[in-house]
This record gives sequence, structure tokens and C-alpha cells, in this order.
Amino acid sequence: MFQAIPYEGNRSSSFTAVLEQLQSLIHDEPNSIANLANASALLNLFMNDINWVGFYLYDGKELVLGPFQGLPACIRIPLNRGVCGAAASETRTLVVDDVHAFPGHIACDGATNSEIVVPIIKDGELYGVLDIDSPLKNRFDSEDQQFLEKFVEILSAQLSF
Repeated sequence: MFQAIPYEGNRSSSFTAVLEQLQSLIHDEPNSIANLANASALLNLFMNDINWVGFYLYDGKELVLGPFQGLPACIRIPLNRGVCGAAASETRTLVVDDVHAFPGHIACDGATNSEIVVPIIKDGELYGVLDIDSPLKNRFDSEDQQFLEKFVEILSAQLSF
């Protein structure tokens, strides 16, 4: 049974606690959708000042909405559109301090002002992306990026195509 714990102390220790909880949640669970659903719920519980967190999965042509927490979202994103499409195409994390200044930004929620997208790569292949939106500008920093890249690394070990 999952127990929500208060995240106290510095960010580094909180990040470590979340990574440990993720490992516990997905340990020995082979179902990718279940693992992605729990991962999005965990991040939604842990991260402050966000309004959407979830996954887009690559179907061989485009990104398709997967498990998430937040308002209903865009269902399909071409690889050449928006922050998610760019991060997937470039296979690198993108941190966007002001989404309104990002060329081709897709506005699923008008309240979103900043975004971080981490590609999920497994065995050299694109699996999808982790997408997190915030109503605050400049919400995500390099420490968030390092934490979320580690989060995706742990999660991807339990995902199957």
C-alpha cells in the first residue's frame, strides 16, 4: 500500500525520496501503462506549482497521449510541433521558461507558462516523453532537470514497447 509522505528537508533529499518511491511502485510490475499512471500520480503529488504532468507515447509516427494528471490534453502531437515534439525529435530534455515565446508551442491549457519535457529512450529507441507544465514562468531549473532525467531513467527500465 502506498503511503504519501511529507517531503521535508532540502530538495536533494526530497528528490531522493521520490526516486525511492518510484522504484518501489514499479518494482516487478510488467504493465507499462500501470507504471506510467503511478509515475504521473507520484510526480503530481510531489511537485509544487505544476498544472499538468504526464506522458506522451511514440507510436512510430507521432506522440499519443498516455497516462497523466491534470486537465484533458491534446491527444496527438507531431514530432515537429511544440515542446514535446521538439524534445522527442531532438531526443534531449527541453526546459522552456516561457512557453509563449517557444515557436510552435501547443497550448493545451492556457494557464501554462513554463514546461519541461524529458524524452524516454529505451535501447536507443524513442518510447515517448514525460511532459510537465506549470502556471509559473521559469518554474523548472537544472536541479529539476537532473531529477526528472533520473526519474525517467528508472522508469524506462520497467517499460516495454
